[in-house]
Amino acid sequence: MQEIFRLNQPPLIEAISVSRHDNPGTGWLLETLNYALNPGDRVAITGPSGSGKSVLLRLLAMLDAPDSGELRYQGQAIADRHIPDYRRQVCYIAQKPALLDGSVEDNLRYPYSLKVHAGSRFQRDAVLRLLEVAGKPVGFLTRQASELSGGEAQVLALVRALQLNPRVLLLDEPTAALDPVSVQQVEALVDAWFDDSRALVWVSHDPAQALRVSHRQHVMKAGVLA
Repeated sequence: MQEIFRLNQPPLIEAISVSRHDNPGTGWLLETLNYALNPGDRVAITGPSGSGKSVLLRLLAMLDAPDSGELRYQGQAIADRHIPDYRRQVCYIAQKPALLDGSVEDNLRYPYSLKVHAGSRFQRDAVLRLLEVAGKPVGFLTRQASELSGGEAQVLALVRALQLNPRVLLLDEPTAALDPVSVQQVEALVDAWFDDSRALVWVSHDPAQALRVSHRQHVMKAGVLA
């Protein structure tokens, strides 16, 4: 069993003896893990394909349930009814973003149509500031999502998340298929969002990127976080 704790401040997310099994009898997707993610943490995870990196991030995002153990947010167990609120604070960004038909602005406005964001409203000025960080002009808002390049689609997905001010970002190889300019844009957006009250976990196939975007690195092999 692994234990990786920082005890000098309360964790944002705490995983207590969590694990994920493959099909019965065929092994582990994620071996039993204890882990704490604290405010100000910038963590990178590298490792070979199939080692469990995405499994871990999806578990931390509560997109998949652990087979054993418990997740806590700011010291509290997360009841089923609180999962939508948890996902407001803990945002998972996939390698291939899911976009809606329509314009970039339609995609950015969509989260505010959901019940979990009732009481919040789309703030165009804040979005334009984020797009400026990524080097995108005002006219980017009117582009059709179906016409965006892979890098542009990832910038849109990230801005869509960041406008909601999450506390934690879980980034699952968001730049793996992007050109160098798009990689810089995504990294700049994350850098502009980050502060000492927030935390991020960035899964990357690129050790050099892992060093750039984090202050703590782990390697994952066969479901074990080292």
